[in-house]
Amino acid sequence: MRVTTFTLIAAAVGIVVGGCSSGGDNGAAPANGTTATNTATGSGSNGAGANGDITIAVIPKGSTHDYWKHVKMGADSAAKEFGVKIDFQGPEKENDKVQQINIVETMISKGVKGIVLAPLDDQALVKPVEEAVAAGIPVVIIDSGLKSKKYVAQVSTDNYKGGQMDADEMIKLLKGKGNIGVLRYEKGSASTDAREKGFEDEIKAKAPGIKIVTDTTEAGATRDSAQKNAENMLASFRKPDGSLNLDGIFCPNESSTFGMMKVLEENKWAGKVKFVGFDAAPELVEGLKSGEIDALVVQNPVKMGHDGVKVVLDYIKGNKNQKDEDTGATLITKENIANPDVAPLVAPATE
Repeated sequence: MRVTTFTLIAAAVGIVVGGCSSGGDNGAAPANGTTATNTATGSGSNGAGANGDITIAVIPKGSTHDYWKHVKMGADSAAKEFGVKIDFQGPEKENDKVQQINIVETMISKGVKGIVLAPLDDQALVKPVEEAVAAGIPVVIIDSGLKSKKYVAQVSTDNYKGGQMDADEMIKLLKGKGNIGVLRYEKGSASTDAREKGFEDEIKAKAPGIKIVTDTTEAGATRDSAQKNAENMLASFRKPDGSLNLDGIFCPNESSTFGMMKVLEENKWAGKVKFVGFDAAPELVEGLKSGEIDALVVQNPVKMGHDGVKVVLDYIKGNKNQKDEDTGATLITKENIANPDVAPLVAPATE
């Protein structure tokens, strides 16, 4: 199903999970991190003609995952709608905190009017964010939390609730009994930390018959590292006959879910263990359709990118009463993937 970016954003507004978090071309992020600068302008509406001299930096966690390309789609959509310029730059890998800090500092030096940031680490990015604020540059946080009170607002998924959604589906799939494993992402990433905690808390609270037998392995920042570490995690659960001595697996983001899916495929375990994950990269959607993945919690990165830009622009224009926003999450399965309100979240399309 092909929809425009604006149709996607409109459709997504109604798909909001209750509760707030506290506080390129056509969507392609730069392939080599900071070496590319992308801008988008437009005559816009809502008085946008007066905004042409405003540049807003949008800084994702990385430049390779489909998720960040969709964030850029939303930011570009807002740029056209409100007539501002977007400078979209992020580190190549989602574990390069130094590069992300350097990008923030570069944006401060360039004198951008606002920053929309997905912090790679909830502590390491505190200092550069507070430096930006001290320089008179408001910062809106998207995707993942930050241990600071200096930013304007957070626009993100309720990540703890997203973890709970996957847990509830796992409980349903296993009928409340079994042994499961959790492949974590990487310490310091507030969004995935919250998802992992939400998942485990929900399992422990609602399904005493389900035991989490492994949850210490971290996937790392890339699909390759996730695949390698998933293989290592599952090695000790291989039975003498080659089958897997686990009933279920949870992964908290795109790269960890992809890496685990590849390991299950290569060992002929796919479809034989209940598997729930996060995000809607094309390969994961195909895995869901084929039965290799049982469920995915899908976020709304397009809305996140759009509304992050909108909130920081509203603040710049004088509306200082900005609040945190939950951009929503949806559990998708083979049964609901074709629903009209789900399809745009699974496959956002460029205009």
